[in-house]
Amino acid sequence: MSKQPAKRPRAEPPGSAAAKRRLGVLVVDPLAVVRAGLALLIDDRPDMEVLAEAGSADDALEAMGRLRRTRVVVLTGLGLEGPHDSFWLIRTLRELFPAAGIVGCGANADPTAISRALFMGADGYVDKAVDPIEFLRCLRKASEGEMVLAGPPMEWVGAIADGIERQRDMELKLTEREREVLVVAAEGLTAREIAERLGVAERTITTHLGRIYGKLGVSGRIAAIRQAASAGLVTVGSRE
Repeated sequence: MSKQPAKRPRAEPPGSAAAKRRLGVLVVDPLAVVRAGLALLIDDRPDMEVLAEAGSADDALEAMGRLRRTRVVVLTGLGLEGPHDSFWLIRTLRELFPAAGIVGCGANADPTAISRALFMGADGYVDKAVDPIEFLRCLRKASEGEMVLAGPPMEWVGAIADGIERQRDMELKLTEREREVLVVAAEGLTAREIAERLGVAERTITTHLGRIYGKLGVSGRIAAIRQAASAGLVTVGSRE
């Protein structure tokens, strides 16, 4: 059985005032090696500590629910897939834990993924290729409610902002249920499979799809998914 990497010894006991002043970080990433590396980097700082690690969105929410700290940043890797992917996690965290800092983290993520993370409620995005000192500085800034964006080229800023606006426009057009249907449809499921996933009748799904096509001004599913993917509202091919 593999062991978790040991944390750097600290002079203060966990319940002390000094410990509570430290910035607590929840590290979420599907890759165990990445989680371990990030934990070592963060735990090496005297003003930070990793409170928990999680490899899935559900595990992250469970861990977050157990934490009793006011200064917490959730470092969320954008590689989580499936119905409860990284973007679902970011939105859920923002709804359940509005005071927490949320930072998306990835390796060479494109502007669409970054804008989607920000639209869902992330306080910023940090690329894994940035200097470690800059990486840690961004976590501190996010914990103070500041917007952070480190790693993407400057010429991407406009595309990221445009992506956020496109997602906002699409969310205004579609109901929450219609967006949910479209997200599942992007996984390549049939109407019957979507109905089974969402626990409704197949006819209900076909009705939702018809309304989606009308609101988006498209003639079919492929065009609707392409438009939603372009806006960053769905991830194509994320089927489990």
